[in-house]
Amino acid sequence: MINRRTLAKSLGAAMVVPAVFSVPAAAEDTRRGRYLIRDGAVVTVDRALGVLPRADVLIDDGEIIGVGRDLGARGTRVVDATGMIVLPGFVNTHHHMWSALGRNFVADGFPYFAAKRATSTLYEAEDVRRSVLLGLAELANAGVTTVHNWSNNTRSPAHADAELRAHRDGLLRARFSYGHVDQMPRDVPMDLTDVDRVRQQYFAGGTAFGGLVHLGVCLRGLSQSTEPAFLADMEAVVARGLPVAIHAGQAPPRTVDAADYERRGWLGPKTLLCHYVTALDSDMEIMARTGTPLSWSPHSEFRLGTAGDPRDALLRFRRAGVPVSLSSDATSIAPSDMFEAMRLVWNTGIPWSGTPSAGLPEVGFRDVLEMATLNGARALGLGDVTGSITVGKRADVILVRANDVNLAPGGLFETTLVQAATAANVDTVFSDGRIIKRGGRLVAYDVERIVGDARASSLRIRTAAGGILTPPS
Repeated sequence: MINRRTLAKSLGAAMVVPAVFSVPAAAEDTRRGRYLIRDGAVVTVDRALGVLPRADVLIDDGEIIGVGRDLGARGTRVVDATGMIVLPGFVNTHHHMWSALGRNFVADGFPYFAAKRATSTLYEAEDVRRSVLLGLAELANAGVTTVHNWSNNTRSPAHADAELRAHRDGLLRARFSYGHVDQMPRDVPMDLTDVDRVRQQYFAGGTAFGGLVHLGVCLRGLSQSTEPAFLADMEAVVARGLPVAIHAGQAPPRTVDAADYERRGWLGPKTLLCHYVTALDSDMEIMARTGTPLSWSPHSEFRLGTAGDPRDALLRFRRAGVPVSLSSDATSIAPSDMFEAMRLVWNTGIPWSGTPSAGLPEVGFRDVLEMATLNGARALGLGDVTGSITVGKRADVILVRANDVNLAPGGLFETTLVQAATAANVDTVFSDGRIIKRGGRLVAYDVERIVGDARASSLRIRTAAGGILTPPS
């Protein structure tokens, strides 16, 4: 263990930041600075650098400017990472954040879609602001530094503004994908007029909120709209040149025909398909050839997928060379916890006798780490910005305590992260060079107020829904 007093003296102007902090109830100052993360085991997810058993990461004004041993520390705040694993922040590529406060609306005999139908029309603008902010705090707590906010219940311009205000205050990197109004008629195309307004008002420079948030659109797809309506939606998005995300289907019939999409010019890196358990091998080959990424929500694929075994589909996607990222879908299906998502994919990512996956390579620890970080960044068009600890990228970095009782006595670092780590082991989170969690506590959010506000909105919605959602007296 480094003697912090001796280290501070030897570093001159450097200041050592201990692993445990005294944290106030309200949010702390979150300005960027110059930091040296010192003496951690660095899992870079950069294939040129690999895993560094002991190394430093130097951050200046939100940028990673050095990775290696014994980096200079003058003028920095030193974060002692002894006994910790340092890795890039996770990237969640599909998360319906408007419904985060509805995570516990489901019940036996009252599953996800029934709960959504009973409540989605009841969310007011302030409810979605509170929900997105709750979701952002939960993500940060679990080491997620980038999220794709799949906003598929954007009920009005006020709702869109409310979600964007949450992103302004939430301090995480994100894509805000403006979507339809939940339960709108299947034969009515989306009205993208307000997308244009949001683009001009918030994203005229390309990004918003200091470069942290960019704009996209999420569409219903043929599972929730007629073919003419979906064609109109796609044509409107393509004409605007915005990234598009589509639910590709977890249940029969197959609603995405990749060959048709390719003929129409819809596939490529700016189109993100989610789920797609129904994909044929030919669909997967086309996605790989066109560089079309897949967002895979492992808990959701197992819970809601009725198109066959998700393990089989995932291994075939990998065989085809489709870039796969991980996501959580909705919080009433799975927690916003990439450790749990990685562990589920690793544990189920094995060949299955008697299926087309038989004989295919199993999913390894490094594979799922890449899915949860770099592949996710690439899926959102951010591969040059985040997803790995690489000089020149933004400082989205997390520190995991390897000496906690559930991770001790240590071993291979990638194995430890996937096989045993949880959100409770996340000690420190940097988002774009700002410390938003440290000493195991969120310091950039007023957690008590976020939780209280979410509870109030949840109670109001449950009461308005009545019936099974009525809270006990």
